[in-house]
Amino acid sequence: MASECRGKSSWPELLGAQARVAIATIETQNPYVDTQVVLEGSVVTGEFSCTRVRVWIDRNRIVTRVPIIG
Repeated sequence: MASECRGKSSWPELLGAQARVAIATIETQNPYVDTQVVLEGSVVTGEFSCTRVRVWIDRNRIVTRVPIIG
């Protein structure tokens, strides 16, 4: 799974950051992934993808979960 993916796979330092900062940081540090901003409480699919990082945010656009590949 994540160990088979290319590049950095987790960004614990972005917990509590602004969404725009998180997106820029993730896409700079791992060019193999695309970010997907998701509002807390939203329903998402469960399949794993090495090319996706979901950035979970609250209504103030603050990151609420550690962004990880998946």
